[in-house]
Amino acid sequence: MNTSTAQRHGHIRDASPQISADTDARALPKDGETPEFSSRALDALRQPLEAGHVVIARSAGVVRFPAKFLMVLAANPCPCGRFSQTDTMCECPPSAIRRYQARLSGPLLDRVDLRVEVDRITRAQLTERGTRGESTATVADRVRVARERASARLAGTPWLTNSEIPGRELRSRWYAAIGAMDEAERNLERGVLTARGLDRVLRVAWTVADLGYDGVGLTLDHMHLDPLAPDLAARTHRLAQRLDALGLDVTVETGARYVLDPRRKHGPSLLDPDPDDRARRVDLLIRAVRVAADLGAHAVHCFSGITPPGTDTDTAWHRLTDALTPVLDAATTAGVPLAVEPEPGHLLATLADFYRLRRMLGDPEPLGLTLDIGHCQCLEPLSPADCIRAAAPWLRHVQIEDMRRGIHEHLPFGDGEIDFPPVLAALSATGYQGLTVVELPRHSHAGPHFAERSLPFLRSAEATSTRSPVLVPRHGDPSATPEGSTT
Repeated sequence: MNTSTAQRHGHIRDASPQISADTDARALPKDGETPEFSSRALDALRQPLEAGHVVIARSAGVVRFPAKFLMVLAANPCPCGRFSQTDTMCECPPSAIRRYQARLSGPLLDRVDLRVEVDRITRAQLTERGTRGESTATVADRVRVARERASARLAGTPWLTNSEIPGRELRSRWYAAIGAMDEAERNLERGVLTARGLDRVLRVAWTVADLGYDGVGLTLDHMHLDPLAPDLAARTHRLAQRLDALGLDVTVETGARYVLDPRRKHGPSLLDPDPDDRARRVDLLIRAVRVAADLGAHAVHCFSGITPPGTDTDTAWHRLTDALTPVLDAATTAGVPLAVEPEPGHLLATLADFYRLRRMLGDPEPLGLTLDIGHCQCLEPLSPADCIRAAAPWLRHVQIEDMRRGIHEHLPFGDGEIDFPPVLAALSATGYQGLTVVELPRHSHAGPHFAERSLPFLRSAEATSTRSPVLVPRHGDPSATPEGSTT
């Protein structure tokens, strides 16, 4: 803003205030210097941050200037810059740290959408090559897709972006799912979070959703979507609306451990000696097919189960094929693929076992494959990338996590032995269009943490994936199956 000295002191003379380039300037405190600014200067930003304009009122009139801007603040954690929960190099006394951090007032921080603690960059990270993360173009593409998702969700409203939605609308029309805001609501009651802060939590949550996962692997269970609930159809309809509003694709999974029997993990199975018990599992799978059809899901996942004690292998295979026949009929009618997963320790444990099942059933069209990348690392004779190429013609659903050879333990990314760039390159080369879902069944207690951690890992692996040509075997090509198996 250009104003004369007299204007700045409250006397408007002959000239009117004019908008200059400064009105749209982006002055970003850098090098961790924000606390070095005067508190008065920083707090002066509160009003334009909130309102998006600056008002100058003088005796001769009132002028309002546009002042929408993106403010990025960088602050060291203490005067010396070394303070953290794990770093012992900080030389600042606690009183100095408190005074330094208090220079950023509560009302100012209440207007900051995101506060992120950035890890110290090590010397090794500074000298590494080829691990610089994503390019600006890659991030820009992701932002564009996120804007498109938000635009679709806000169609028919006066708003174009999440930042424009009024708080009252966020708290009613676009409030989070039941239970998702429990911690935020408790913090609001304790005074840790303000009403303005609660609205910002919702805006950021929707923005993160727009930037985040493309879909969800929905396990039918009591705490998610109970397949045995009397009002299953109504619940499924509500869920379909929520998935549509979020722009999320879905695959229906049936691996809940105690959904049918509170005392037997994954029981009863398709291999149980009791026909009535097998029928209960068949009924669950047919229910899952109907749910998948109502949700517009990519596929329904299932597995064979463990061969019961005293049951010979041939009998187990015939039980499996007999049990799957009505499920495949339902899948054909619904137009939803049934994606069987080879599971270590089960009757159907490997890709070779999947090919055997297809042969026994006569190569039915709706029978597809769920491929778990960790399981490939655990016990397949081929590498995970080669398993993808071999299974490409039947691939309907993919689960992904880290794992070690010979040990069936689902691990967070980076804790196992899998080289993920070739895996993602193989998926891309096959033209696979389904979901690739992160599966960490023993980490459900920390689900939000690992969901947040896993997506950047996969994106980084995708960005650095191999660029060499990947050969995809045609259906029927002998090289499309592991050695010793046939289609």
